[in-house]
Formats: sequence, C-alpha cells, structure tokens
Amino acid sequence: MPGKRVAVIHGPNLNLLGRREIGIYGGKTMEQINEEVRREAEKLNVEVEFFQSNSEGGLVDYIHSCLGRVDGIVINAGAYTHYSVALRDAISGVKIPTVEVHISNIYKREPFRHVSFIAPVCVGQVCGFGSHSYVLGLRALMEERIEPWLP
Repeated sequence: MPGKRVAVIHGPNLNLLGRREIGIYGGKTMEQINEEVRREAEKLNVEVEFFQSNSEGGLVDYIHSCLGRVDGIVINAGAYTHYSVALRDAISGVKIPTVEVHISNIYKREPFRHVSFIAPVCVGQVCGFGSHSYVLGLRALMEERIEPWLP
C-alpha cells in the first residue's frame, strides 16, 4: 500500500526489552524490534514512525498527535493494556485502525493480563509470537482496508 504511514507505539517498560524478564520477553531490545519492523515496512512500501513512553499521558498525547498524520497504529500498550480507560478512549477517539500486539501470550499469564481494555477498539490483536508479533501486526494492518474505523 504505497504512501501509507504507520505509528508503532511501545508502552511502559518496553524500553527495557533485552534486559528484563528475558524468559518472557526474549532478548531483543526495543531498537532491534524497531529495526525488524522497519525492514518489513520497507517490503510493504509503508513509512513507519516509532514512539515509546512509560507515561500513560504521554501515550494518550501521542495517539492524539497521530490524527491526520498516520493511516494505522500498531501498539503494545504493555501493562496499560489491562486497565487504561484513557488509552482505550484515545484509540477510539482518533478512529485510526489500530492493531494491539504483545510479545508474550497474555492468555497464558496471570489472570489479570487476560483482560484487554483496548482490544474492543482495535481491529485485531496479535500475541505470543515474541518480537515477531509486531511484524505480524503490521502485516495484518496493511491487509486490513485502511479507512477511518468506527466501532
């Protein structure tokens, strides 16, 4: 899809990838994951931009800034996935097609991680494929008809 632009958003603690809980999240750093996504985006003729914040407000502000600038969002909201109404409302409010991704399989982890507040306002969810979840999320987003999405 030529001319498409996608924002890849990393939530809290993902800046520590490659150093924290390697048994769960693998040994790749956020920068290495970004490079994998960048290579896939080139194959798909898609521009990507990357953002990471440990702050819920920073993530909400960035999602708002995507309005009118990007055609899709791939987001790993980290722990905010499981309780942030603010992120859910931001994703819903901008009406940009969004794919939720997770490195680990959240359904094989603690019960509180089985709940995603953002899933109902995303076009889909990819989890459990390690860092490849981001690439799969980008591919899925590009195969989805990218138009403003209305829940």
